[in-house]
Amino acid sequence: MTSVEEPVRPAGRVRDAARTKAEILDVATQEFARAGYDGARVDEIAARTRTTKRMIYYYFGGKEQLFTAVLERAYGALREAERQLDVEHPDPVAAIRRLAELTFDHHERHPDFVRLVSIENIRGAGHIAASGKLGRLGSPALEVSRRILAAGQESGLFRADVDAVDLHAVISSFCFFRVTGRHTFGALFGRDLVDPAQRGHYRAMLGDLVVAYLTAVRAAG
Repeated sequence: MTSVEEPVRPAGRVRDAARTKAEILDVATQEFARAGYDGARVDEIAARTRTTKRMIYYYFGGKEQLFTAVLERAYGALREAERQLDVEHPDPVAAIRRLAELTFDHHERHPDFVRLVSIENIRGAGHIAASGKLGRLGSPALEVSRRILAAGQESGLFRADVDAVDLHAVISSFCFFRVTGRHTFGALFGRDLVDPAQRGHYRAMLGDLVVAYLTAVRAAG
């Protein structure tokens, strides 16, 4: 796409560039999560941010780049939460429960993140694959998982054939489905997976599942 010169800002509205971009990303996150990639409209995002389509193109380059920027910020927020995780606990079981609870809490508080990831999966993860920034973010949670697993395996508490990526898949699957499957699950079985009254039950259930997986004895065969 050809470059867009910075448009003239509306009279009497002096705005900081970082703040403007943050506001655009806030609204774009909501719009993409609500309408999907194909259904989201840059015009609508511009109207809701009281800016212009031309301004959005100036900052981000187009709809493709805007969606990539939304994903980068969403994943960045998760990675920052992972960096703040304190699991330097002498008990590997307690530490692994805390790790699972972090993902549970984050996905519950950020349903738009879960929807965005679902949309990106439907589209074949092309935006993530093309983003150099996402590749550099890494995953602090994986590094934490490796340390906890190593401690549990060395002490004989955890089975030796589990790696951090498998563990991440187990935890993420539960947390992801709890958000994405809420409505269909409720329609089919009459149970709301995000019912606040059941939150403690499901949070503890996740920890139990992860610990059971890590401490199970694999049958020979």
